[in-house]
Amino acid sequence: MPNRLSNRLAALAAACLLAAPVLAHEPLRWRPAATAPAPRSEVTVAALDGRAYVIGDYNGATELLVYDLAGDRWSRAAPLPHPIHHAMAAAQGGRIYVFGGYVKGWTASGEVLAYDPATDAWTPRAPMPTPRAAGGAALLDGRIHVVGGSTSGGANDPAHEVYDPARDSWATAAKLPTPRDHLAVQAMAGRIVAIGGRRDGDPDRNLAATEIYDPATDRWQAGAPLPTARSGAASAVLGDAVLVIGGESGSRTFAEVESYDPRTDSWRTLAKLPTPRHGFDAVAWEGRIYTLTGSPRPGGDRSGTVEVLAP
Repeated sequence: MPNRLSNRLAALAAACLLAAPVLAHEPLRWRPAATAPAPRSEVTVAALDGRAYVIGDYNGATELLVYDLAGDRWSRAAPLPHPIHHAMAAAQGGRIYVFGGYVKGWTASGEVLAYDPATDAWTPRAPMPTPRAAGGAALLDGRIHVVGGSTSGGANDPAHEVYDPARDSWATAAKLPTPRDHLAVQAMAGRIVAIGGRRDGDPDRNLAATEIYDPATDRWQAGAPLPTARSGAASAVLGDAVLVIGGESGSRTFAEVESYDPRTDSWRTLAKLPTPRHGFDAVAWEGRIYTLTGSPRPGGDRSGTVEVLAP
């Protein structure tokens, strides 16, 4: 590893030591949880106040599915204004924000919608400067970074734009060095980590790239590559690691679960996902990872599967 990467990761490693080292204490195992009331795929998921919100659907469903993480039960909430799939989402300030996605088939959208659980209502917000779908979104220091994705023609766009919910405004940041879609994007210890994905929407062109963004310098740096190149994976932060779960290629779905430790710039293999799938998402809550819905086969299938990784 280049010395400059070692130096940059040192500060990240120090911050990570403050996180609960969940992966270091007990082996993690999978268990089933309550099935969603309706099947979904190509969703985005955001967690807020002990609930996970499953948003969008490849097959056109608009109803918001809400999972109570403590109670292991589902409810339904206000539908989206129109069908969306391959959108991106994050929670901040008591609201869920949904960015872009494909609408009217495969048209990349710049629309931004905010959902307020208190009123069970959706409202429009300032649109993204660059319409796109199948990128990633992560909250860092009160602002939401929307990274990568594809345009209406399927070509990748390296855009990295930062939304400020308090001001309802956008700023631009350093572009993603490896343009890609269907990637995993997470915030961790003051950095943004972008992992895996595919070239121009082609699941037979999966990538193993790991790239880390430092907002202090507005620069990206390469990290150790993902051991199993894949796209359409779910991801979440657990303790001191980013987990990349499942995914697909053109011929199969993946059960692989691999965790990235920025302290050592290294990967570790964890227990495989019981139901290999893609087009789903994950949230971390109280030391557990919840994986929600998704397609067990490559392409446009869907399911209501929920599986939990826990000590």
